[in-house]
Amino acid sequence: MAFTAFIDYLDLEKKYSKLTVKAYHTDLKAFQAFVEATYDQDHITTVNYAQIRTWIVFLVESGITNRSINRKISSLNTYYKFLLKIGTLQENPLSKHKALKTSKKIQVPFSEEEVKTVIDALHHDDSFEGVRNKLIIELFYSTGMRRIELVALQLTDVDLSLKTVKVLGKRNKERIIPLLQSVRDTLSLYLEKRNALEDVKDVSHLFLTKKGIKIYETLVYRVINDYFSLASSKVKKSPHILRHSFATHLLNQGADLNAVKELLGHTSLAATQVYTHNSIAELKKIHLKAHPRSKS
Repeated sequence: MAFTAFIDYLDLEKKYSKLTVKAYHTDLKAFQAFVEATYDQDHITTVNYAQIRTWIVFLVESGITNRSINRKISSLNTYYKFLLKIGTLQENPLSKHKALKTSKKIQVPFSEEEVKTVIDALHHDDSFEGVRNKLIIELFYSTGMRRIELVALQLTDVDLSLKTVKVLGKRNKERIIPLLQSVRDTLSLYLEKRNALEDVKDVSHLFLTKKGIKIYETLVYRVINDYFSLASSKVKKSPHILRHSFATHLLNQGADLNAVKELLGHTSLAATQVYTHNSIAELKKIHLKAHPRSKS
């Protein structure tokens, strides 16, 4: 069964990223294969909720986490809503479905000291890769951008005269983020190193490998993981944790939640509020330390 119209809808109208569209397509094809093998049906448009429940049970018994199962069912639900929208379907078999319960994962941010330790250590490496890696870490920590956004940055997105960087976020939504002086200094040095590369194959993207090609997401992850492994004992050390640290540290310093929301590129305040548990903990410490009744 082809899902062409739905895929085009996600890509062209909803403007989802290629990875997101691919994930939706993969989920639909997996359910289609299950329906064909289990019920000998050619189309998932004719299934009922009981059959979908059978797939959910199958996924649970296969060891798939509830979080992953919910994502797969969400893909299916979005597809059925699309079919309702275009009039192909009269009723959504998932209309009364309730998501499986999942345990909330608390993302532990890096401390300000850990971030400072890593950035200070990179001051001593003036090689192309050393300066590039320092800029990657400083950009993550000072802008809160996503890994995919950093990888996609173009040279033209950076404006040193206006002291800003333009970021293309989810659904092609642009946002302008101010650059700190320290980041601009590192950026200027990186551009000098970049211009001195012997063979630049990619002339448009900001971040390159030493071979002159565009950096890739796994390389960026490795940079963050390797450097922060030297300064932090936290289990998870990733670009997302650095983005998380950016938001948490801003909130700890009293930044407005709406302002942080805009910097992160979130569409809803609820998405930003997940970072507030750490700032609330910090407020409790400050309150306990400063309040005149705390010692009574």
